[in-house]
Order: sequence, then C-alpha cells, then structure tokens
Amino acid sequence: MKSYNKYFLGNHTSWVLIVILLANGCSSIPNKSFPELKVVPYVDIERYLGKWYEIALYPNWFEKGCFRSTAFYEKLENGQIKVTNQCHMNAPDGKINKAIGIASIADNKTNAKLKVQFFWPFKGDYWIIGLDEDYQYAIVSEPDRQYLWILSRSPTMDTQTLESLKAKIREKGFDLNYLINTPN
Repeated sequence: MKSYNKYFLGNHTSWVLIVILLANGCSSIPNKSFPELKVVPYVDIERYLGKWYEIALYPNWFEKGCFRSTAFYEKLENGQIKVTNQCHMNAPDGKINKAIGIASIADNKTNAKLKVQFFWPFKGDYWIIGLDEDYQYAIVSEPDRQYLWILSRSPTMDTQTLESLKAKIREKGFDLNYLINTPN
C-alpha cells in the first residue's frame, strides 16, 4: 500500500478520474461556462485498447514530477477495462511509478464516456472528446473541463497534428494557456 500511495500522490493520465471526485473544487484551472462538452460519436473499444503516450495535459497535482507518462488499456473477461498508468518520477530515467484501475463504459451508445476507479468507492469521468479515425491520437477530458490530455500511439507528435488538435480543443471551450507538453 505504501508504494501505491506514493504513486497516487505523484502520477499520470487516468488517475485524474479519481482526483476529479476528490478534488473537483480544488482545481487551478478555471471552470468556464460553455455548452455541455460533447464526446466523439463512437469509440471501438477494441481499437482503443493498448498503449497510449501522453503528449500534453492540463497540469495537475497528481502528475507532479512525472516524465514520459503512458496509459495502457486492456479488456478483461468481464468486459471492464484494466487501466495501467505509469510515468518516470522527477527525470526521464527516474523510478517508474504505476497505478492500476478499472474502467467501465458509462455510455453504451458511444462507448466514449467511461468511469474509472483507482480507489474504492471513488470513480471519475473519462470522456473521449477527440479521436483520430485510425486511433492514432485521442483527446480526453471530463464534463467540467478541469482536466485534459492529448494522447498518441507514439511517444511524439508532429507539430501540425498537435496544432490541429489544439484548435479543436479551443473550439470545445478549453483555455490553451493551461496546456503544457508532457515532460520527456
């Protein structure tokens, strides 16, 4: 339990989902009045599974000190999804910290809204709001726009694609002044 708590206090991508419930009112990102955040029309979960690299994010306290953050999604026999987040702490070659959670699909029509749980009984929203038709990049957030990630199947993303995604994010009501590149 000791190493898990150490990790939870300093790590990565889907961990936001727990934190959303725990610290929703403590976020440093301003809550804006925009129309309801829309998710992508449909996610083929089988294609979404696998490894994703974090390219950019809204900074958050639970990823403080993280470098080279990744998320790995694996379908379980019961239909749930095992989520394994990891990063290197305090340096690109620092000690690896890992958190494991379970995700459930919250919207069977689109498969784009999930609930992720790292600590019982807390669950957080994981909404896929942007997705490449070839599943090479994804944009993930939650209904209040307090958390945001750009994910890619490769550790880097070309400038043109990243700028295109930033434009989409801006259109969805996010303040790009808070978006930072994930430390590598």
